[in-house]
Amino acid sequence: MIRMIPGLLALAAASAAAQETRLLEPEDLFALQSVSNPVISPDGGWVAYTVNSTSLEEDSSETRIWMASTTDDTVLPMTGEGSSAGNPQWSPDGRYLSFTASRNDGESQVWALDRRGGEAVQLTHVEQGVSDYAWSPDSSRLALVIRDPEEESEGEDGEEEEARPWVIDRLQFKRDYTGYLDRRRTHLFVQDVAPGAEPEAMQITSGDYDDSDPVWSPDGSLIAFVSNRTEEPDANDNTDIWVVAADNPDAGATLLQITSNPGSDTSPAWSPDGLTIAHVSVTQPEIIWYATNHLAISPATGGPARVLTGRIDRNVNSPRFSPDGGEVLFGLEDSGERHLASIDTSGENFRRLIEGPLSLRGWSQSDDGQIASLVSEPHLPAEVFYGAGDERRQLTFTNRPWLDELQLAEVENAQFPSADGTEVEGFIFKPPGFDESFRYPTLLRIHGGPVAQYDFAFNFEAQLFAANGYVVVMTNPRGSSGYGQDFSHAIWADWGVRDFEDVMAGVDYAIEQGYADPDRLGVGGWSYGGILTNYVITKSDRFKGAITGASMALYRANYGHDHYQLEWEGEVGLPWENAEAWERMSPFNFVANVVTPTLIMGGDHDWNVPIQNSEQLYQALRRLGVETQLVVYPNEHHGIRKPAFQLDRLERYLAWYGKYVKGAP
Repeated sequence: MIRMIPGLLALAAASAAAQETRLLEPEDLFALQSVSNPVISPDGGWVAYTVNSTSLEEDSSETRIWMASTTDDTVLPMTGEGSSAGNPQWSPDGRYLSFTASRNDGESQVWALDRRGGEAVQLTHVEQGVSDYAWSPDSSRLALVIRDPEEESEGEDGEEEEARPWVIDRLQFKRDYTGYLDRRRTHLFVQDVAPGAEPEAMQITSGDYDDSDPVWSPDGSLIAFVSNRTEEPDANDNTDIWVVAADNPDAGATLLQITSNPGSDTSPAWSPDGLTIAHVSVTQPEIIWYATNHLAISPATGGPARVLTGRIDRNVNSPRFSPDGGEVLFGLEDSGERHLASIDTSGENFRRLIEGPLSLRGWSQSDDGQIASLVSEPHLPAEVFYGAGDERRQLTFTNRPWLDELQLAEVENAQFPSADGTEVEGFIFKPPGFDESFRYPTLLRIHGGPVAQYDFAFNFEAQLFAANGYVVVMTNPRGSSGYGQDFSHAIWADWGVRDFEDVMAGVDYAIEQGYADPDRLGVGGWSYGGILTNYVITKSDRFKGAITGASMALYRANYGHDHYQLEWEGEVGLPWENAEAWERMSPFNFVANVVTPTLIMGGDHDWNVPIQNSEQLYQALRRLGVETQLVVYPNEHHGIRKPAFQLDRLERYLAWYGKYVKGAP
């Protein structure tokens, strides 16, 4: 008989566990459930949140409301299967858990579950539906965001016409997912939802403007909101914080403007005493999306704003006052991480409440200051946590059974110098069972934006590539957020130069470390990731295969066709006045340099980055004799939503890289 010592028993158990796990597959995308929108109850006892699940068989997805106890392991589904629900909120008295849902083939309405029991009750009955809502402090009223109704038109026989021409007179005349824009606007309404009240909403704002993000004052008499009420809202991003009386009888004729900053002011939050409003403020709007989003506070009666985070030089979001009003809490984006931070209203005593190698994707606060957060880590899809600092603990384990089946990639956080010495940060995903003596086929994957970043969140796509034997290099090149305004602004009107050098530095780092096989390199990305891929393949012949998704190449062709006219004009100028800059930046003009087999993809309804440029790039590569293929997904916009198409895209990724990077038959 062989007797095993405890250490060997442990090793044997670990080996057995490893044998029972498996590698990630494309179909696993539909086993992964997406947790979001954590909202803690006023008393801090429960956290409501949403869980989105996808069925490949039914080619559809569904979102349900769940609730987790903060005192034990209880987790309860609050809405049933068969219809989606979202935007969970607690009534301030804690009696109701509300949400929005489109039920009985109707438009989205606000529903409420009485915590004492019973079925959900429909609170609103708005013909065109409700897009957002907020409870009054006494739980008796709702502020509603409602879009103007569409005008009905009848034909000669009295029947409603099936189709009418779009008659366009706006400067900003289209948006992806929305289509052509008319003069219908979103406005604020107030509805009494106390027992016995008539379900009729009273309009309190009006005009040729869009109003959003309603927030009640602590005494319930006023509502702060966000609106661009300049003379030509389509010509700038100058949203301001405004205040209107909650019982305003004249549809918003009397408004108080709180902010006067020429940039965007958003995300208003009242102080507990009602004297101050915190908000996110862009103080340099002339550099559009490259500008840092700062935290500011303004008097609730109007007046000069004070920027609290000017010295931090990092993007902030979602400000909320602490219960005593002495500090403001906010989300903070910093160097591949997303934290929860706070700062005194004086602008001093900045501190991080939730920090580390993690990505905080949402948070809320109870009446006594308890924190619920949504956090993701490299090996943890987003889950709900409770508490802050050392007291933080995980409440939900939605994806644990699925994760327990898998062998995941080791993720290395790396810093390396670019060509000019600038330090660049990145993430290296290594295949499960990584062997340091072996050089792996390697994929450079580039993020969208360009003002975005890879962070410490779980990344399904990178994990899938690693499971298929690739080292995956993901860098945050200049243009990325999280590293300060100068770092982001460095690619202004000069795309494909410094950011190209930075992503190539990531590849060189992986080669120098002995991870990457320099003869088996691939590149790709979606949106700006596809755009930068187009620069890479026109500037380098090092890659054996490329995939460019939802990308641009011939920029002047997009003017007036995509929905970025304001941003194009701000960064590059008018195309008939500054044609040289437009053409110099366009990678299409250097397409004759491409030798890399390139898969080109996109949605045929994409008005963010229209498929037109992908078609042009495909036509050029075919003419040049470069191996290429164009894949167009019908009825899809900038993001591919249909589950069958999501799977198709992943399988095509693996097949293309497998053929051209790995050299597989």
